[in-house]
Amino acid sequence: QVQLVESGGGLVQAGDSLRLSCAASGRTSSAVAMGWFRQPPGKERKFVATITYSGRTDYTASVKGRFTISRDNAKNTVYLQMNSLKPDDTAVYYCGAAKFNILATELTSYNYFGQGTQVTVSS
Repeated sequence: QVQLVESGGGLVQAGDSLRLSCAASGRTSSAVAMGWFRQPPGKERKFVATITYSGRTDYTASVKGRFTISRDNAKNTVYLQMNSLKPDDTAVYYCGAAKFNILATELTSYNYFGQGTQVTVSS
């Protein structure tokens, strides 16, 4: 089993920045891709960003140029730097550990998810 714990969420104003962290523990395998998804109120969970073990990345179009995913393999931690936040970014953000070490944009490509952290952006 792998445990993922997200942190760093909060209430901010439009234009502000936040940095989310996701710490992995348990039977971890660092040689897999990691990702971030988000779920706005009353909507489905959707892909935000993914990163392979070597650092290749992919983003959903709406966050390109504003969000940056990164990872520290020695610390088993993944980050999501979010800049120029908009009210539409309001959601619960979930960290996931993928099944394989390839860029993973689909929910079904992930074995594990954390409990999520709330991000609220006011206008």
